[in-house]
Amino acid sequence: MAVIIDILEKPIARIRETCEMVGAIEKFDRALPDLETYLEEEVARGETSETRLTYDGLCFLQQVFTKS
Repeated sequence: MAVIIDILEKPIARIRETCEMVGAIEKFDRALPDLETYLEEEVARGETSETRLTYDGLCFLQQVFTKS
């Protein structure tokens, strides 16, 4: 499990920074558990690119934010 945490650390930090820049940090904090689960699933499917995980995570959050 520690490997997944290491892989997700930078993408989640980048996503958090992006949310801070656009004023969506509260939404980010509420969605973080779902985001972590989503990204863990992506890693389990074999995705290891930090850039791709960041992009996919941002797209995931956009969908979550649109629903709320």
